[in-house]
Order: sequence, then C-alpha cells, then structure tokens
Amino acid sequence: MKKIIKILFVLLLIGIMLISIFFIFKDKKEEYEQEEIFEEIIDVAKENAEDTKEDVVNMKELYKINNDIVGWIKIENTNIDYPIMQTKERPNYYLRRNFYKQYSILGTPYIAENCNIENSDNLIIYGHHINGNKMFGELENYKSKEYYNNHKNIKFYTMKKKAEYKIIAVFKTVAYTGFQYYKFYDAENEREFNTFVDKCKELSFYDTEEIAVYGDKLITLSTCEYSNQNGRLVVVARKSM
Repeated sequence: MKKIIKILFVLLLIGIMLISIFFIFKDKKEEYEQEEIFEEIIDVAKENAEDTKEDVVNMKELYKINNDIVGWIKIENTNIDYPIMQTKERPNYYLRRNFYKQYSILGTPYIAENCNIENSDNLIIYGHHINGNKMFGELENYKSKEYYNNHKNIKFYTMKKKAEYKIIAVFKTVAYTGFQYYKFYDAENEREFNTFVDKCKELSFYDTEEIAVYGDKLITLSTCEYSNQNGRLVVVARKSM
C-alpha cells in the first residue's frame, strides 16, 4: 500500500512539473510573439516617417491600423519603445491585448481613461512589468541613481506633436492603501499640483534635482513592483520641450 502511495505521489509531482513547464513555455511563446508584433509596428512607424530621423514616429500610419493608438513612448538606450493606447469607454482594455486587439498576457502600454492626451496635467501610462527588461520591466532599473543619471529623459509622441520629459521622481508605493498617484490627472489649483509633486519627491529613491512647478505638464509611468503585495513602481517626469 505504501509503495502504491509513493508511486502516486511521484506521478503527481511529475504531473505538476509537466504542467509548470507547459505554462512557462506558453508564456515564453506569447512573449516572443508580442515582441515580433512590436517589431512590425516599429517598422511601419519608421519606414513611412516623413523624414529619416531615428526618433520620428509616423502616427498616421499606425492610426490606420488601430485608431486606439494615441501616442508613442521612447527612452533612449532602453527597450522602452512602444505604442501607447487609450480606450476611454473600455478601461484597461489593453491590459491583456496586443496592438491588433488579440489576447496577449503582455498587453500593450496604455493611458488611463480619465486622461486627456492633449490637455491633462498628468498623463498616466500603465505597462506590465516583464522580466528581462521587457515592456515596463525596464523601469526596475530606475531604482538605481546611476541608471537614472544615464536615462533622464522620456520622449512622448502624439499625432500632433513630439515632447520630451525630464524625470523628477522615482518611487514605489502600494496600490489602494498607499499613495494614490493614479488619481491625479488634472490639478484643480496650484496647491493640489504642489501637493502631488511634493509627495512624489518625498517618496523618491533619490533626489533627481529636477523640479516641477504649477503649469508644468507631467507624465507618469506605472508598473508592478514585487517587494510588496499590490506594489507599484512609478516614474514621474515633467515636460521640458
């Protein structure tokens, strides 16, 4: 009887191992497929650009493919070089969908539904934290000030213009019970703006020596942070040009 139990236990362990291998393979396959899609999109954006500069993105061509695209984000010398989506009537739609609206565990970076791409004081962009510096997993490196020193600027393109932002703070918090940075997208007054910026600076891993004043436009990149349950890693930057 004991021998049968041992055999069944071993078979159970083998079954669990095989299931785990299956899901790991499945996730890796989806990562590879998503990377191929992003490469296709980048090719479309670059080859049809109106000039040949490396940092030009042809939003019009991308819009023809999917009119949910509202922007493109790029941080030089990193893997962050992605389209940004927005679906005001379907919040979090791209949490698990690729650029072609097909299911994807990696999703596609997207802007919070309450943000107005042209007018909001703070554009909040969400992206998954994927190992290997993929998607917004690259933001994990910003915990190091040395890394920040070499990657201080964020480029953000829309259909109408190109902007550059300088990072003012990098911090972690806990969603729902911690600093609710994701509720700030338009300042009712100077006090509210300053309160938000001061809290970001207070929580920051280090002093960036960059400041933001009332009237500045901000961009906030948000991803998961795994040192706490419901942890969030946040990078906040102000528009400089």
